Amino acid sequence: MARRNGRVFTCSACDAQSPRWLGRCPECGGWNTFVEGEPERSVRPGERTASAAGKAPILLMKDVDGTDSPRLLTGLADVDRVLGGGLVPGSVVLLGGEPGIGKSTLLLQVAARLASRPGPVLYVSAEESARQVRLRADRLGAVVDGLHLLAETSVDRILEAAAERPWATLVVDSIQTVASPDLPSTPGSVSQVRDAAARLSVQAKTGGTPVILVGHVTKDGTLAGPKTLEHLVDAVLSFEGERFQAHRVLRALKNRFGPVHELGVFEMTGAGLVEVTNPSALYLSGRTGGRPGSAILAAVEGTRPLLLEVQALTVPVKYGTPRRTAIGFDGTRLALLLAVLERHGGLALSGHDVFLNIAGGAESEEPAADLAVLAAVAGSVREVALPKGAVTFGEVGLLGEVRAVTDATLRLKESVSLGFTEAFVPAGNAAEAADFPDLAVTPVSSVEELLVRTAGPAQRAESNRRP
Repeated sequence: MARRNGRVFTCSACDAQSPRWLGRCPECGGWNTFVEGEPERSVRPGERTASAAGKAPILLMKDVDGTDSPRLLTGLADVDRVLGGGLVPGSVVLLGGEPGIGKSTLLLQVAARLASRPGPVLYVSAEESARQVRLRADRLGAVVDGLHLLAETSVDRILEAAAERPWATLVVDSIQTVASPDLPSTPGSVSQVRDAAARLSVQAKTGGTPVILVGHVTKDGTLAGPKTLEHLVDAVLSFEGERFQAHRVLRALKNRFGPVHELGVFEMTGAGLVEVTNPSALYLSGRTGGRPGSAILAAVEGTRPLLLEVQALTVPVKYGTPRRTAIGFDGTRLALLLAVLERHGGLALSGHDVFLNIAGGAESEEPAADLAVLAAVAGSVREVALPKGAVTFGEVGLLGEVRAVTDATLRLKESVSLGFTEAFVPAGNAAEAADFPDLAVTPVSSVEELLVRTAGPAQRAESNRRP
């Protein structure tokens, strides 16, 4: 609904419109997202492209070609793993991440490798000039035959270039800066982003060329990015990492052609991104070991085992309400585990602040991390260190029981390869440790048993004095 001067307020998160400014959007619930601008015409994303493509015929299911097309290998094993085996012809992939995290660097390396083997690649730079991209390509060693560059922000011109010849892959960096002249809104608005992505998606489906889009995401999620385009694309990849850390993590949030639990680890160097063949050694670098509050978690991300250090710090509370702070681990899950440890383990935690961190900027969401978290917290409270060469994993229930987890053999194999000699595992997984005779396996069936198995001399003496 337009105001008298012909201007409206539009939500930058969901594209809702209002005749006046609102502090909170009634549609999506976002705060301070309304901006003043020109009213937009009601144009559905991709309607011009869809109408130009003509009507699709109605086919019998048995007449549809069901042959699985060979995938395009990107040349980076971790990227292919996260994609489920490579790029699917005609697919649309959205790579999201915070600005400056290294998305352009990763895609320029991928584009150079694709251009060297499957065929010509068109790299569209809508943010940087051709000279800026060339300077980065020189540094990355990405100046190869078959890699073509187009510095353009008009989606119409991009579609014309995409139709000029059969490209092996089309890369658009980034979707926020691509705009259509038919829409009055500015580049980066929800309408522009959706329209450009939908038209590029139609181009991919009709021409069979894989399209990779780059989307920027801020920490508060207010900028139009992957959340706006998730339903339009086939795969959503997240490129994550700390600015002060050298490693980056690539994971899939959505994938129509593969799993969503795979993980790729890279290290940012002066010559670009380098695949980390042993991420466990990367995350455990700098570990001292053998100190109270430290526990090594044998985790699994997709098909890749990872050893992560869980660190816990407990200090007597100085204020009325104890603090529970977790980095790299779910805070609600931590509160639940602390309640289990106090109820079934007999440790008084209500008078302590508890801080938990997974070292190296790593994250873990799997239930198998529960036992390592409890071991780290209990070690900090009791000032008892786990054996220096010990790893642990297992899910903990509300009744204090330790449940078996999947991929126990994979976790133990990675532990042995990195020189660990002892493992605290769920009793239900103890049989799988028979293949590792050099590993001293301690089965644990409950939280109480964990505390007994990891007790120090003082705790054992106290336990013996109890009636």
